[in-house]
Amino acid sequence: MNRAYLMRAVWNGFLGFMLVIGLAACASGPEIRVDGDPGANIPAYGTFGYFASVATDKAGYSTILTGRLKAAATRELEAKGYKYSESNPELLVNFYVNVVDKTEVYSTPSVSAGYGYYGYRTGMYGAWSGYPTDIETRNYRQGTLSIDVVDASRKALVWQGIAEARVTSKMRENPGQTLDNIVTEVLQSFPARNAAP
Repeated sequence: MNRAYLMRAVWNGFLGFMLVIGLAACASGPEIRVDGDPGANIPAYGTFGYFASVATDKAGYSTILTGRLKAAATRELEAKGYKYSESNPELLVNFYVNVVDKTEVYSTPSVSAGYGYYGYRTGMYGAWSGYPTDIETRNYRQGTLSIDVVDASRKALVWQGIAEARVTSKMRENPGQTLDNIVTEVLQSFPARNAAP
């Protein structure tokens, strides 16, 4: 077995390993961030409702997206001990959704370049200047969901949960289940009613 063949086999194995790691990272789910007003005793609130027109409503009517978000949020908040109220809720919930196009650029050492006169690989250490690279560009869509919880009497934000994820074809094929899962993850850390502040 010559050296060039051995080095090519090692390199191909490394690229395969990196591909598996990349796919696993993509499948890890949304990135969740939460923040809350340190002066607000959220567990002391008892009721919640929704703004008359949440940010996901368009052109003066309620969208399917809004209906799915409300259904999932209502289920999660009621499971934490809060009661839904249309007339005079203490907390008001709002939703924001944004999808943007993004581009990733990858630079990796070239698999095909770098073979010297004698047929074995030269320049194995990629830190050398001028080392040949392959450039790959990937376009994708990044989705963000923000759930805002507002003190109705003070009109002040007391809690916010944000989820960010790459929009996949599986998500587009099953939007209802996707939104349901993401709302559940975002509200997982929302304080339960009457829990210690």
